[in-house]
Amino acid sequence: MNATVEQRLISRIKTLSPQQLAEVEDFVEFLASKTRRRAAIDRLLAIAPALEADGVEPMSEEEIAAEVKAARAERRARQAAGTSGAG
Repeated sequence: MNATVEQRLISRIKTLSPQQLAEVEDFVEFLASKTRRRAAIDRLLAIAPALEADGVEPMSEEEIAAEVKAARAERRARQAAGTSGAG
């Protein structure tokens, strides 16, 4: 990002209300999350040919759903542990 764009954004951000700042923060986090998800998908797709060449069987939809559910539960547990120690 060039300095002019960055300064223009900073100037505009300084004029926002606290609620608008929270919305901007949420949106920035959404964009960062989207980028992280895309990178994770790209990494997964990059190894798919090697897995297929090694004869690894594809996961069923049920297995994928179970993995997603477990990952979400683990993330929620980590978040809960992080917020419970913050008080």
